[in-house]
Amino acid sequence: MPERTFVVEGARFTAPAAAPGLHIVATPIGNLGDITLRALRTLAGVDAVAAEDTRHTGRLLAHFEIEAHLLRYDEHGAAAQRPKILARLEAGGSVALVSDAGTPLISDPGYRLVGEARDAGHAVHVVPGPSAPVAALSVSGLPTDAFLFAGFLPPKQGARRTRIGELAAVPATLVFFEAPHRLGETLADLAAELGARHGAVARELTKRFETVERGTLDALAAQFAQGEVKGEIVILVGPPGRAAAMDEGEVDALLAAALARLPASAAAADVAKATGLNRRDLYRRALELKG
Repeated sequence: MPERTFVVEGARFTAPAAAPGLHIVATPIGNLGDITLRALRTLAGVDAVAAEDTRHTGRLLAHFEIEAHLLRYDEHGAAAQRPKILARLEAGGSVALVSDAGTPLISDPGYRLVGEARDAGHAVHVVPGPSAPVAALSVSGLPTDAFLFAGFLPPKQGARRTRIGELAAVPATLVFFEAPHRLGETLADLAAELGARHGAVARELTKRFETVERGTLDALAAQFAQGEVKGEIVILVGPPGRAAAMDEGEVDALLAAALARLPASAAAADVAKATGLNRRDLYRRALELKG
């Protein structure tokens, strides 16, 4: 077997053969300098690398002059590839699982492979590193003591608003991925459903044109309403504030005051923005109070 090596800034290093089993390896989300030495040793030392996109991962490996046998493992071919990877593990081999960027299994295929590998008694090793949700949290200025990563919201508005409503009462910072062309409409839906919460939009993290925009959800929605942005997007929404500590009597009092000067729909929207409570729930309660 040829010597396993990798190159970092012109210096060549030898990698030992990786331990048998499945290795979950995090890779950079943008800046290649964020890869860890352990990740490089693992990628150079395994028998095969299972990648979401072999061309993308091939470029990463070429940058560090790693020669590896690449296997494609994406959501479309996962069911067919899983038995082949498990057979390699059964034979005592070592396989690294990587995604296009960041930590595998975070909004990427792979959890079934990990589950089946463990059920079959194979070792599963984690090689931690970059993760876009955690990187975005760290620079957002929003509370980080509790957070919920919810992946991508549904692309259609009705389903998207329903999902946002389901998450409205979660007492944590919400973290989403979003496609650039849907950023404006998604922020508008978040503002409509969650009220005047604070949020952040992190774009192109660790890359040359990294930006983090902060503000209330309605302000961010207005900012990104016109024109399509480019790059990888993470949206963050601060947790509900005052609403978490309010009882039904306090909510009814706020709604009654708003109903004295506004129709039910506008009153619900007004209280939602002030408290962070779900607008549709408030609207139903406003109709009950009026009735």
